[in-house]
Amino acid sequence: MDERWIKRIPSHVGSYLAGFADGEGSFNVSLRRKDYSVGWQICPSFNVSQKDRTILALFKRWLGCGTLRSRPDGVIYYEVTNIYSLKERVLPFFHKFRLLSASKKTNFRIFREIVERMALEEHLKQDGLKKILELREELNRGHGRKRKYDINDVLEPR
Repeated sequence: MDERWIKRIPSHVGSYLAGFADGEGSFNVSLRRKDYSVGWQICPSFNVSQKDRTILALFKRWLGCGTLRSRPDGVIYYEVTNIYSLKERVLPFFHKFRLLSASKKTNFRIFREIVERMALEEHLKQDGLKKILELREELNRGHGRKRKYDINDVLEPR
């Protein structure tokens, strides 16, 4: 893995972006019903949203991946969903430029494990899917999270 790109990020910029993500960013893993071997698609994402495009464009520039999109309400969001980009860009970025809040550190640790397992294609086997779903249950715990599907929907279909 070539990580020369991360050495080009000025320390003050990387620290600023990490701090911004610490307050406004989110590590998520959603589920979609699909006709895959296990019947579900796991969708990890890192995102940051706000009304000012400037800082979000900095994330896209320095991480070298992701998309910027506008919602009808004027909110713009930066999002990375590609598993390769998450593993090769987002994870190394937050390894170098550390998050400081306890809850975001915990969420990042769980998210990192999910992404690494997915990069190894563990989510395509039933036991790997189960482990990822168990990790997902711990992600963003207690933050008023709303989920369309949970572990029981996947493991114990109705």
